[in-house]
Amino acid sequence: MMLVLALHGQQSADEKRVQEILQKRANGGEVTAEERQFAQRVMAQRKEQQAKRLADYAKDNPPHESLGVIALTDLGAGKYKGETGGLYPGGVNVAPAAHRKAGLAAAAKITPIDGKIVLLSLGMSNTTMEFSAFKKLADQEKGLNPSLVIVDGAQGGQTAAVTANPNANYWKVDEDRFAKAGVTAKQVQVVWLKQANAGPTRPFPAEAKKLEDDIVKTLHNVRDKFPNLRIVYFSSRIYAGFAASPLNPEPHAYETAFAPKWIIARQISGDAELAYDKMPWLAWGPYLWTDGVKGRKDGLVFTREDLGADGTHPSPAGQVKVGKMLLGFLKTDETARGWFLN
Repeated sequence: MMLVLALHGQQSADEKRVQEILQKRANGGEVTAEERQFAQRVMAQRKEQQAKRLADYAKDNPPHESLGVIALTDLGAGKYKGETGGLYPGGVNVAPAAHRKAGLAAAAKITPIDGKIVLLSLGMSNTTMEFSAFKKLADQEKGLNPSLVIVDGAQGGQTAAVTANPNANYWKVDEDRFAKAGVTAKQVQVVWLKQANAGPTRPFPAEAKKLEDDIVKTLHNVRDKFPNLRIVYFSSRIYAGFAASPLNPEPHAYETAFAPKWIIARQISGDAELAYDKMPWLAWGPYLWTDGVKGRKDGLVFTREDLGADGTHPSPAGQVKVGKMLLGFLKTDETARGWFLN
């Protein structure tokens, strides 16, 4: 018997009892027939409630092929709800010269530790799906650094609010994955970080500010857990106009990009908490959002076929699309190609 309760709001007495039954079973205790039947009944009721909520949400929020807003990379000096576009300060998509210089210095320090350089992903379900596609592409790529070891540390359901906690089980799972890959935490020198929080509801900028705070806390954790970390590349969410649930719909998916944008700007401006001598170098990796089928200036589009059944997670085609973007970035960016390629 495997039961999962997706809880929203306060947990009911029945659901608490189900959790107790699950914990009892996990601890090796004997679950009685009455307990099993009770748990199954509560789960069935919960499933019906969730199905109704999703149906109501889909009815009230029909899918749309375009959001009608401009990708940050195209927005430039224009503004979205008072915030300037571009990936970096000043409405531009290229890091200021001094920040780029700091990035090149950080990249120059990336050399094999005990023979290996670990590139690690960090994030939630979309991240692990996309990074898995990237890893398959990279495994087939010729000319990569033979010292490079690619480890998918992202995990389903593990949002920024989770990774902000230094004691979260997320980090134990990553340790297990390191052991399986034959690497250690001290060999992690580069991270691809793509995060979001589940169920955003508040208007901009409240949810983006909460995400910013959770990501900064996450950065403190990766700094402490990976002592030789040099670079963190950020990406934000893909298009979510087809979302069939309130997990992370538009415009929240679009707005997640402001969290890393603000964080990078803070490092550039000399924020003491994110200073170069305290944190890894922070910069954009590939910017993934585009206005659905309307697309953006470089031609990137996301169609319904690029999203899975829920309209939120990428389909296999969408996973490969992101994987190719990440691979292309690492092969060409001047702060990456020196350690990524042979």
